[in-house]
Amino acid sequence: MSNNTNQYWGIPLWKRIFDILGASFLLLCLSPLFLGIAVLIKLESKGPVFYSSKRIGQGFQAFDFYKFRSMQQNAGSMLDQIKKLNQYAKHRVIPQAEATPSGPVLVNDNTVIQEGQHRFEKEQVAGFTFLKVNNDPRITRIGKFIRSTSIDELPQLWNVLKGDMSLVGNRPLPLYEAEKLTLDNAILRFKAPAGITGLWQVNGRGKKTVSEEERKQFDIEYAQNYNLNLDLKILWRTLPAAVQEANV
Repeated sequence: MSNNTNQYWGIPLWKRIFDILGASFLLLCLSPLFLGIAVLIKLESKGPVFYSSKRIGQGFQAFDFYKFRSMQQNAGSMLDQIKKLNQYAKHRVIPQAEATPSGPVLVNDNTVIQEGQHRFEKEQVAGFTFLKVNNDPRITRIGKFIRSTSIDELPQLWNVLKGDMSLVGNRPLPLYEAEKLTLDNAILRFKAPAGITGLWQVNGRGKKTVSEEERKQFDIEYAQNYNLNLDLKILWRTLPAAVQEANV
């Protein structure tokens, strides 16, 4: 991506000032909570208090993304085992050609399977843009609490101060998710800054019926229309949305 495009997709001055003031105030007020959560994480399981990974934000820029650790230390090695539990796989609309018994078949030494069915089953495991698992077995007990209340997201206030993220924006994505959004109109979501909270969080997060296509549309809508008034509305709605009924 060219330098001109990156500049065009930068965080506006009004948003940057709002982010610095807001993140500084919240970090100061929440410092006792940070200390208490850190102690509980260390008491329950081995490993670091904070989790850091590379994420893709505005203009496809990569940065180190911070969260309180909510999973077992070996969670990364268990990823392939849980892909079949992906929440978004359950809401994929099956094309008619794949839903009917007609069409080409594939044959191996032991089975005969329809080509459309084979393609669908393969996609169920590995082909979806987003990965979200209900009752993820990798999550610790304190991890379930801090995730259900979104406390695990609070270290991203440091990302906001650094300028990697904004208080409000589209969620930064892992590389394996971001690379699937570069070939269609979903690329527009990267026009917006990466954010701690956003339009998807207050409208769709925690609802088991939200499809990945609907999530993409929330992201694109925000990227094309964000302004101070919208950001304030999203922040106002974030607290009740953060305490989710669904364990996602």
